[in-house]
Amino acid sequence: MRFDYDPRYNIANIRLKPKTSEVMSIKISDELIVDLSPDGTVYGMELLNANEQLLKGDDGKFLFCNEKDGKEIDIPIAVG
Repeated sequence: MRFDYDPRYNIANIRLKPKTSEVMSIKISDELIVDLSPDGTVYGMELLNANEQLLKGDDGKFLFCNEKDGKEIDIPIAVG
């Protein structure tokens, strides 16, 4: 899995699998696009106007939680 933020376009990508030619991008809302294959597999999500979405909570940090061992890592998100 990969998380990217591009401040030039203010878009964040959460990539679950590498995108293939069969993947369709479906606009869910003005702030979210989901990449799906014909069988419904989610390949990724794009957050449009990302800085507003990412900074709404958690003080601008990405919180990675491992539910197995309970460990959490705060990763600051540099936006703008």
